[in-house]
Amino acid sequence: MDEKTMVNDILEETKAKLLFYQIAISESENMELRQTLKQLRDNLESFQYELFKVASAKGYYTASSVANAKEIQAVKKELENA
Repeated sequence: MDEKTMVNDILEETKAKLLFYQIAISESENMELRQTLKQLRDNLESFQYELFKVASAKGYYTASSVANAKEIQAVKKELENA
């Protein structure tokens, strides 16, 4: 397995784990557990971003284009009305 494939696999796995943490946080009643899960999620999110920067710099991962102000407002309005 080449480096690009490994990095992209780790990025995908990390995204899945982040979703798991979000679900677990939202379903946890115990505040201590919620705080622990939030810290784990935050740490994983930081790791994911650092790996993304490496992947992007090496050309392994191409992010979507940057949205302009009009596009951002349209999405914001749509989400507020949902």
